[in-house]
Amino acid sequence: MRRLFFLLPCWLSAGVLVGCASAPPASRPVVRPAQAEQAVFALTGRLAVRHDGERSSAGVRWLHRGGGDEILLFTPLGQTMARIDRNAQGVVLDTADKHYNAQDTEELTLRVLGWRLPLDGLRYWVLALPAPESKAGTEHDANGQVSMLRQDGWAIRYTRYAAQTPDSLPLRMNLQREEVEIQLLIDEWEIQSH
Repeated sequence: MRRLFFLLPCWLSAGVLVGCASAPPASRPVVRPAQAEQAVFALTGRLAVRHDGERSSAGVRWLHRGGGDEILLFTPLGQTMARIDRNAQGVVLDTADKHYNAQDTEELTLRVLGWRLPLDGLRYWVLALPAPESKAGTEHDANGQVSMLRQDGWAIRYTRYAAQTPDSLPLRMNLQREEVEIQLLIDEWEIQSH
């Protein structure tokens, strides 16, 4: 069960990513919140991971609110493969037949999935913002949008946004660190800011 994602055949990976090109654009772009700390967001999309020469993919539904996160990972047929819940008490990862606990998301996902999910930083990076706890470097494109963000050993490249404005949200990003590459394709955003 250590490598949960690798239970899916490789041909499913290609099928998940092909659908991204045909996703219709949102009728009204959702913009990045002014205060990331208070932002409540939900996103739906696809996740592709490559590490140690292996590839895997899943659908993803992520709800971030307050100090917590709930992430559902789906097979291409829509069945839940895993559920990750993070709050102030720690992290829980549930599969169909197992229950795992840890204090740190990266440690838990490495143990169960075989690769690190950098959730502490990712909740900012997905908004094209650096996490406030550590030093970061950013590069911007001609539209004023973040094209590259480097933080905590991760290089995050933004290749598609919902609109051409500097405050629009990313739709496609690629995270790399050492032997791990994570591609996140976002089909739908929901944002609440207080």
